[in-house]
Amino acid sequence: MKNRKHSNIPIFLPELSCPHQCVFCDQRKISGTLSIPNPEEISKIIERHLSTMNNGREIEIAFFGGSFTGLPLKLQEAYLKAAYIFIENKKAGGIRISTRPDYINIEVLELLKNYNVTAIELGAQSTNDEVLLKSGRGHNYKDIIQACELIRRYDISLGLQMMIGLPGDTIEKSIHTAEDIVKLGATSTRIYPTLVVKDTALEKLFNKKLYQPLTIQEAVNWTKEIVKIFIKNKITILRIGLHPSEELKEGCSLIAGPAHSSFKELVVTNLFNEIITKSINDNKNGDYLISANSRFINYAVGYKKLNKLELEKKGIPHKFIIDNQLNDYEINVSRN
Repeated sequence: MKNRKHSNIPIFLPELSCPHQCVFCDQRKISGTLSIPNPEEISKIIERHLSTMNNGREIEIAFFGGSFTGLPLKLQEAYLKAAYIFIENKKAGGIRISTRPDYINIEVLELLKNYNVTAIELGAQSTNDEVLLKSGRGHNYKDIIQACELIRRYDISLGLQMMIGLPGDTIEKSIHTAEDIVKLGATSTRIYPTLVVKDTALEKLFNKKLYQPLTIQEAVNWTKEIVKIFIKNKITILRIGLHPSEELKEGCSLIAGPAHSSFKELVVTNLFNEIITKSINDNKNGDYLISANSRFINYAVGYKKLNKLELEKKGIPHKFIIDNQLNDYEINVSRN
C-alpha cells in the first residue's frame, strides 16, 4: 500500500501548563527538554525541521510534552498563530496537540478548530478509575468519555495514549483500556510502558517496595496483546515505547522499569513469531514464504534475527520476502 509519508514537527512544552503531578511524571527528563520555547521561537524550530524534510510529505506541527489546552487561552492562541502561518503558506497540513481529558471544553475546541488543529491526542493512560486514582491522574474515566465525545463533535481526529504497568494495573485492566480506546472512537494510539524515573512519586513508592514495575518480558507480552486489539480494529499505532532522552538512556534518571531501546521491535518480533509458529504448526510440511512490507520485514526476521534463527533451528525451509501490498503489523505465511 503506497501512502504519502507522514512527519511531525515536534515542539515540546514540558509541564508548562499541568498543575497535576502524576506519580510517574517528570516530563523534563522524559523529553530531554529543560527550556520552554516562547511563541517567537516556534517559527525558528519549525523552519529548522522543514529544512531537513523532503517535499511530498504530509507534515503536522505537533505540540507535545505537556497539556496544551491547560495553557491560558491567549498563550494557546499565540502558539497556534505561530504554527498557523506555515499552514497558510502550505508548508504544513495541520496542527496536532496533546493534552489531558479534563482540559477539553467547547471554548478550547472553538479556538483549536479556528487554527486548523487536525488532531488531538489525549493522555488517557488508563480507563480504570482505580488505576487513575493510584497514579495521581486527577481525572476519571467519565472525564475521558466526555472529552472524546466533544472532540468527535468538532470533527477533529482523536488519538488516545495509554500506559501499561501503572500502579494497580493488571494485564486484564490494560486490555480493557485498549478495548475502551476502540469504543471511544480513537483513530490512533500510543502505548507506553511505565518507567520509574528519578524524583517522582513513583520512585518513592518503588523504594518503599509499594510498587513493582513490569519486567521487559512482561511489558512485551502485555503490549503484544494490546497491539492485536488495535490491529483488529484498524487503529493506527503511532508509537510503542518511549524514545527517552540521553539522560534516561544513560541511567542518570531511570531508576527501574521495562526500558529498552528496541522495545517496539521486541513486541512485533513476538507478535510475528506467534503468527509464524501457528501457521507452520497447522501446515508442517513444505517450504515457507514469510512476507511483510518493507517497513516491517526486519520485525518479521526478528530482533537479532530471532524468528529466522528459530526456524533454522527447527530445520524449516523458509524465505523472508517484501510485499508492500501488506499493511504495517501484517504478516503472511504461505507454503512455497
